[in-house]
Amino acid sequence: MGVSGSGKTTFGEALAVALGLPFFDGDDFHSPAARAKMAAGHPLTDSDRAPWLDRIGAALADAGAHPSGAVIACSALRRAYRDRLRGAVGVGLRFVFLDGDKALMRKRVADRRGHYMPASLIDSQFATLERPDGEADVVTIAADGAVEELLAKALRELG
Repeated sequence: MGVSGSGKTTFGEALAVALGLPFFDGDDFHSPAARAKMAAGHPLTDSDRAPWLDRIGAALADAGAHPSGAVIACSALRRAYRDRLRGAVGVGLRFVFLDGDKALMRKRVADRRGHYMPASLIDSQFATLERPDGEADVVTIAADGAVEELLAKALRELG
């Protein structure tokens, strides 16, 4: 979890490989209307995000499709969003928060090619972010390290 540009997809893919679990990108769960809204430079609202979170929660909770679990890259910016996912999944859900500053996230998003999320929305991402400080099921890792370093730290902390 984290703001756009934090490396959720790259890190999530590496974590999924390390854990032997399937990986899903939360971006793939957005509706075409939500993608168009973001591409036009408009931040999503809570009501835009609710069905997206429900689709992600359903995918994570689908024990028949992935009985050992799955890794999903998802912003989960607010506590209420994480609580919605917790409610859908139940016991065993863990989050890894990739924490970085605005300048780094803005640069990473600006450097991406072919993605609908413009760098102009980074400020709104940080305005929406409710840091998961004190949430027992969240591991926080600085997003500015090499993927291998982030992965090693996450695996240690996830136990």
